[in-house]
Amino acid sequence: MESQISTKAIIDNLLTAVLVVDGNLLVHFANTAAEQLLTLSKRRLQEAQLDQVVEDISLDTRRIRRCIESEQGFTDSEVQLVIDGAPRWVDVSVTPFSLEGRTMALIELRLIDQQKKISQELQQRAQQQAARELVRGLAHEIKNPLGGLRGAAQLLERELAQEDLKEFTQLIIAQADRLRNLVDRLLGPQRPGLRQVTNLHSVLEQVRQLVAMEIPQDIKLSRDYDPSIPDFEMDPEQLQQAFLNIVRNAAEALGDRGHIQIRTRTAFQVMLQGRRYRLAAEIRIIDDGPGIPEQLRDTLFYPMVTGREGGTGLGLSIAQDLIHQHKGRIESQSRPGRTEFIIYLPLRR
Repeated sequence: MESQISTKAIIDNLLTAVLVVDGNLLVHFANTAAEQLLTLSKRRLQEAQLDQVVEDISLDTRRIRRCIESEQGFTDSEVQLVIDGAPRWVDVSVTPFSLEGRTMALIELRLIDQQKKISQELQQRAQQQAARELVRGLAHEIKNPLGGLRGAAQLLERELAQEDLKEFTQLIIAQADRLRNLVDRLLGPQRPGLRQVTNLHSVLEQVRQLVAMEIPQDIKLSRDYDPSIPDFEMDPEQLQQAFLNIVRNAAEALGDRGHIQIRTRTAFQVMLQGRRYRLAAEIRIIDDGPGIPEQLRDTLFYPMVTGREGGTGLGLSIAQDLIHQHKGRIESQSRPGRTEFIIYLPLRR
């Protein structure tokens, strides 16, 4: 009896979430860490189906059944759970064991949210820097001959006697101008703009009003603002452009109907670009579209990466650059039916 009590006490004090399930994936045991992770009491967890205690899981639960049948354990890393609408990242270990003549599975869930965020931020910063240098180098190489091409077309136009032939030189000039504008956008904002203390929600309201005039009638655009967020120093035009790019991307992903929400909250003790901030603004742009294609998720903020036919793939790259200039961070979370872009902007060191 003492041995059982002490074993239960040890398991209940583990930081790793522990579940015991049978071959039908019914939960027979959950420790305190599992209660906290899944935000359900032990009473509600026990005898519940595993796929009922989480909204979504990236792990194929049939592997757990096969683990019990074959009595062969397995581990999986960076498994995404969706709990109360929020994604959580865990490392999973599943071990079969025998209990009263039945084979059960011991599931260990180790939370790695913080490590995942730090890893993603470091990777994103390295990718952003490498992509920026590459694209700017290419853009300069394109821009120089482009000016000569346009100038030559203008000189040729002056020498042409026939007006109908000038149609072709005008086409060359127009296409050269289009490419020059594209190159200017690739180069992106090179230096910080004029900073002033501004209200974040006034910037977001301008974005909402602009997008509301562009989107189809069946796309709902709502807002949920936290009025406690203080005014802070920013370049309002740059942030407006960043938010506008993200909201427009969401609208394009939805097509003809759907819902976009702009939500603001305060976040505490946030690491941004290697510094800890006691207080930060958290802006979430959420849509209920089909989600970001799997093959684009790791390169989403690269220039020229797009899942839309005819798109330039510059919107998110420019948005990331503008947020980065404000010492902030942008990240994305996506699954079918819910995509979020989360922007953190520092308020107080």
